[in-house]
Amino acid sequence: MTFTLPGFDLDTFIRNTLDEDLGIGLEGGGKDVTSESVIPAGARFSGVMDSRDPITVAGLPIAEAFFRALDPDMEIEVLVEEGAKVPAGSDLMRLSGNARAMLTAERSALNTVQHLSGIATMAREYVDAMDSETCVLLDTRKTIPGLRMLEKYATRMGGAQNHRMGLWDAAMIKDNHVAVAGSVGEAVRRAAEAGVEHIICEVDRLDQIEPALEAGAHHLLLDNMSPDVLREAVGIVAGRVPCEASGGINLDTIKAKAASGVQYCSVGRLTQSAPAADIGLDFALL
Repeated sequence: MTFTLPGFDLDTFIRNTLDEDLGIGLEGGGKDVTSESVIPAGARFSGVMDSRDPITVAGLPIAEAFFRALDPDMEIEVLVEEGAKVPAGSDLMRLSGNARAMLTAERSALNTVQHLSGIATMAREYVDAMDSETCVLLDTRKTIPGLRMLEKYATRMGGAQNHRMGLWDAAMIKDNHVAVAGSVGEAVRRAAEAGVEHIICEVDRLDQIEPALEAGAHHLLLDNMSPDVLREAVGIVAGRVPCEASGGINLDTIKAKAASGVQYCSVGRLTQSAPAADIGLDFALL
């Protein structure tokens, strides 16, 4: 199974993760002392990765890469597609190969699938709770350092879309930028004059909308507004730019906020605090 993401080096991620677990470069490091002392070098295992809870799946191709990095000849059968919703007790992957390799790669593979499936599962919960054909769920930059590309991939598997990927692909004018510039309009004007192609401007009051639009904002982030105020803001914008509801959004509030007429709802907790999915891997000696 080939897995590629723009800006993400799978081989480097696999190597660095395994090196960390094996203690490469540390005194006494460089080996799995448990497996090497207990498991015969030629022993072979079969294994089944399964979900103990209902989940939305993400990360199986990366798990496969962990196992193949240590045993290129390992037989691996991925049983479900990325982004699939599966019930509790579902088998996700079957493996057979060198027992030491399987045990050494196990935790890195599971950690990755548990984390990414947890994010995908939460994203799917928010999409379902939003229950909208016109509003799109967005993630944010609230990601674990070094894991942004993977975590944003996981939100897509759960049905969300990606907000900006970093500081480079869009301007995001927030209150601190406005404080230095002096006003919303002046902050947007400076970004527009600098030739920024996509300018997102956060507004937390209705009277900031027109100055932001007149200065050239391409997208408004409506911060911490109630559904009624969001509806009023959408009316003022009148379709001139997309509107995004952000702040105070949870599973109980997202449907009403999405129904206000905004095109997007963004939720930081998708990547900031999604719990790991309960996924296990059981082995048997061949």
